[in-house]
Amino acid sequence: MPFGETLTPALIEAANDLRGAQRRLFMARVVRALGPGGQRRAEEAFGWNRVTIRKGMRELNSGVVARDAFSARGRHRAEDRLPDLLADIRDLVTSQSQADPRFRTLRLYTRLTAEEVRRQLVATKGYRADQLPQARTLRTKLNDLGFHPTKVLKCVPKKKIPQTDAIFARLKEINPQADASADTLRLSLDAKAGVQVGAYSRKGKNRVRTKAADHDFRAEEVLTPYGLLLPRDSDLWLYFTTSRVTSDFIVDILDRWWVQHQPRFPRVRTLVINQDNGPENKGRRTQFLKRMVALARQRRRLVRLAYYPPYHSKYNPIEHCWGVLENHWGGDLLDTREAVLGFARSMTWGGKHPTVEVLTDAYPKGVRLTKKEMAQVEDEVHRLPDLNDWFVDIPGHELPPLG
Repeated sequence: MPFGETLTPALIEAANDLRGAQRRLFMARVVRALGPGGQRRAEEAFGWNRVTIRKGMRELNSGVVARDAFSARGRHRAEDRLPDLLADIRDLVTSQSQADPRFRTLRLYTRLTAEEVRRQLVATKGYRADQLPQARTLRTKLNDLGFHPTKVLKCVPKKKIPQTDAIFARLKEINPQADASADTLRLSLDAKAGVQVGAYSRKGKNRVRTKAADHDFRAEEVLTPYGLLLPRDSDLWLYFTTSRVTSDFIVDILDRWWVQHQPRFPRVRTLVINQDNGPENKGRRTQFLKRMVALARQRRRLVRLAYYPPYHSKYNPIEHCWGVLENHWGGDLLDTREAVLGFARSMTWGGKHPTVEVLTDAYPKGVRLTKKEMAQVEDEVHRLPDLNDWFVDIPGHELPPLG
């Protein structure tokens, strides 16, 4: 044998570092150098497969190298066989997911288990059970898509009202129908906690040595973000106000947005509004309902209020955006109004930057109707039986024909 025993490990290692045709040709050249009986000797000394050696010898002698289809080997991913799988999983889970309640991460927490996602893919998306990967694989897909489970602490009682499940069941009907309809537009609205403008530590981290004030002095001003999201298109508008977020503020924002963007939606006759049932916009708030009735009548559109149940506002799609914003500016000093607005404009949601405005109009709190005035407003609205605080239809009069 022309190769000494000391070369054996080196030859084995060299072959293992190569792949495909290069490895076969290397093995063939070594076997040729071994002379008669080289294939047997290589098999015994190096552990090489004779079938691979013979294929390499044919390629070496003919000069024609076979093409290796490495991409066709092994088990293919489920989404390669089922191209709509990830989109269908996302569609199922998004409506039943919530942002991190403390905005510490960008993760979304879903109520659904992998087993339940698999069952719903069959029941609602038309898949056959034998087409789908097992729950273990779906669990990985959920994690890859950003939907993560979270533990429920036994020491903390789960806050839930008797209507919670019924409210979510109704939302699962209304929201997908709105997103699938050409004459209906769904909007998600909510406010975030006010941002204190100043040299405060925001408990985030960055790679720049940013130094905050050693004490939290009085804020220079407070800007409260109010968000309007189109879940179907991932379009986001952020309105920063120096005033309080009142019923009048909320309706003014909605009306302002609709006047500006109605030409984009010429066929829309119904606005579905997702909100939490907060004090300034809940289904029984007198001034809020009065203003919404006036808006529906003036804009001649049906407005459908669809609220999330108490203690579950984090399922509202706009809430997911707040987690992204909080992480985007975390660790930086928001010491000027321009810094706050600049960070808001540079964040992305669905691959897009939001439209950002600052509003300075003042809105007084505590505006309420008398019982007689409220009775007149109630005549203009229609409530869903048994869930009348959470689903309210406000029909506009003399709806225009579709263009």
